[in-house]
Amino acid sequence: MPLVIAVISFLMMEPITYLTHRFVMHGIGAFLHRSHHRRNSTGWEANDAYPVLFGAAVCISLAIGFNVAGFGFIIPVSVGVTIYGITYGLVHDVYIHGRLPLFRGRIARLDLLAERHELHHRFNSEPYGMLLPVVPRALRQRAEAKGSEPSHEPADA
Repeated sequence: MPLVIAVISFLMMEPITYLTHRFVMHGIGAFLHRSHHRRNSTGWEANDAYPVLFGAAVCISLAIGFNVAGFGFIIPVSVGVTIYGITYGLVHDVYIHGRLPLFRGRIARLDLLAERHELHHRFNSEPYGMLLPVVPRALRQRAEAKGSEPSHEPADA
């Protein structure tokens, strides 16, 4: 059962990521996320606060799961969330944005994710998801009409 809970937690993170990205990072938390949509020469971004905050939340969840009677179910949830976070970081930061020189090869499926993520940066809109990004037809048509040059400066974050 813990494995099932971890897998479900991993899978649920994509819609949670979408909602967080759309309504927090491009909403009230845009002041941090805005740095990710601009070219940065130092390698560090204010946006890096998000994985630190999310990681802290998982650490607190694990502490509760291990130490508070009746809350052990939180442990496999936290494991699924952690595996998603690691996957997200490797795909987004390492593969797509090349922020860590850990991998230099090309993988077709990840290149597709990179192309879809580039649309997010170019138009500062959809797709907000990362591992299963959905690009609306209207955005695909807009991208084809506008050309292939990405914009790293967001209109509003």
